[in-house]
Amino acid sequence: ILARLHPIDETTNLTPTIIAKTTRRLHLDPSHPLGILKRRIESHFSSFLIADSLDPVVSTTQNFDDLLFPADHPGRARTDTYYVNATTVLRTHTSAHQRETLSSRRSDGYLLSADVYRRDEVDTSHYPVFHQMEGIRTFDRVRVEEEVGVLDGEPTVRPASAGVEDCELSPENGVQVVHSEREAELVGAHLKRSLERMVQDLFGADKNLRVRWIEGSFPFTSPSWEMEVFYEGKWLEILGCGVVQQKIMDQAGNSDRVGWAFGLGLERIAMVLFNIPDIRLFWTTDDRFRSQFTSGQIVKFQPYSKYPACYKDVSFWCPDEFHENDFAEVVREVAGDLAESVALIDEFRHPKTHKTSRCYRINYRSMDR
Repeated sequence: ILARLHPIDETTNLTPTIIAKTTRRLHLDPSHPLGILKRRIESHFSSFLIADSLDPVVSTTQNFDDLLFPADHPGRARTDTYYVNATTVLRTHTSAHQRETLSSRRSDGYLLSADVYRRDEVDTSHYPVFHQMEGIRTFDRVRVEEEVGVLDGEPTVRPASAGVEDCELSPENGVQVVHSEREAELVGAHLKRSLERMVQDLFGADKNLRVRWIEGSFPFTSPSWEMEVFYEGKWLEILGCGVVQQKIMDQAGNSDRVGWAFGLGLERIAMVLFNIPDIRLFWTTDDRFRSQFTSGQIVKFQPYSKYPACYKDVSFWCPDEFHENDFAEVVREVAGDLAESVALIDEFRHPKTHKTSRCYRINYRSMDR
């Protein structure tokens, strides 16, 4: 992986196709839609330290344990995660680098951007490799009132801006016991106002833009929220965020600080802003796609392929341990990006043998013909 050898064992589930993707790093191309969006967000958080060339191979400790993932969390399963070996994975989120970033204490704010890897279904909005951006902002706990109280000249704690719907927190998503109510209120408000301004910058061309906050649930933050925006007539889930678990701050040598963090998928936002209908297009090398985009500019993608779709149905008896992501992996390895989607269309359980047969429809469509 990236010219380095790693030992393998019975947990290894990487494929040649996935390994080949590790060299692409689309977010570093300033004229690619993902690179354009990345730089737009970075310009909004101009004082933050940027890290965007991080090694995709991380330990299970970095990817799960440091972030307080329970031992039985589904994200740890081989059906969801690409294991290099029993103790090493391809990162499933940029948060895998959170502890080392915080431990450096090089800045009050950080922006991490990277390619991340998850085994997933096959359709036009899911791909086993995508790109995340994570923002982290920390504050001195002694001076938190002073540091957090004002954002760009306006009080941080104030009624939600026009067009913003806030939410009440449930007891399960409350303030951490090690934080005071005021501390959590200030940090949470600073987080929300910062992100509201970011989406105004990204989606501001829509005069009917609205923002709403809903409760979220993440192992590494509490309280946690998700942000949705009403853009061009429909609600879109944009990101997840929250007040960083103080245990994570403490383990990273930041017991004297409190912080917030957010994470967003660059593809999800870019597909909306650039009007890109299929996530596979981000990976094409066709100049008819690449030539439409210029560094610093957000323009609507003009489709060039009129190739029709065709489908093939395949049915088979499933072993007891069958998981749909395993089948998706086979389809991607054999058909590559010609496979547009895979959908279960029929299921049969034999009354005597109790074996299960499933029928899947594989939809094929070239992006570049």
